[in-house]
Amino acid sequence: MKLGIVFPHDEIGTDPIAIRDYAQGAEALGADHMMVYDHVLGADPDREGGWDGPYDKDVAFHEPFTLFSYMAAVTSEITFGTCVLVLPQRQTALVAKQAAQLAILSGNRFRMGIGVGWNTVEFEALDIPFARRGSRQAEQVELMRRLWTEDNVAFAGAFHTVDRASILPRPSRPIPIWFGGAAPVVLRRCGRLGDGWVPSGVPNEKSRQAIATIRAAREEAGLPWEGFGIQAQAQTRGGNPERWKTHHDNWRDLGCTHLAIVTHYVGNGTDVDAHLASAERYFEAVRA
Repeated sequence: MKLGIVFPHDEIGTDPIAIRDYAQGAEALGADHMMVYDHVLGADPDREGGWDGPYDKDVAFHEPFTLFSYMAAVTSEITFGTCVLVLPQRQTALVAKQAAQLAILSGNRFRMGIGVGWNTVEFEALDIPFARRGSRQAEQVELMRRLWTEDNVAFAGAFHTVDRASILPRPSRPIPIWFGGAAPVVLRRCGRLGDGWVPSGVPNEKSRQAIATIRAAREEAGLPWEGFGIQAQAQTRGGNPERWKTHHDNWRDLGCTHLAIVTHYVGNGTDVDAHLASAERYFEAVRA
């Protein structure tokens, strides 16, 4: 199981030198991958009707494509992934173009984790209908893969029309797409269309059943299970080496292929060294 790290989006600050040091420090620790969360907008909790979401306008999220392009320029081996990009609220051809450029500049070190989203405020501001976002996501995946591989795309779907056009430059190989989410319909879509799954839960029976649902959908679609990835996460806060090791081993036993370490709320917020030290303690504990 490959070990990675989750970018501390709300604590790292905006100093590009600190972000560089964090990316290079994670790579020096032997982190296989860097994951980043994604949101475009946060709502004002004092808005009419209130707001009870898990974040608001005062929580910072760095833009994934720009952030990873910068990190790719200052590293050489660590891979990058979104967990997860809210795909349905974005223009599909533009995302395909941005992802292709990131893949090219990073040497194919990017994989795209995608979700359907839940924040209606974002969809409204980005002028994308919130309804049918799951169906839109499925069509987006099909269209992006064609744009990444075909010189001339003719596409007429329920949400997109491309009249004999494509993007250039294109990546040298298709960008892996991993699905986040746990609803049965999302799990089946992940099995049919995805290269991997990004769970948000813990390694329990519910996760085992979710993996079984994905696997069954792949078998029904005639797709192999070999090579399919599972990207879990682990918190360092509130744990100890014994708990970390147990959690790690439980995910491994479920067939997890990647595990990223979340170091949020450790040290003094923007203290790069504190975040890296927290990840290093975790790595040492589970590798022992």
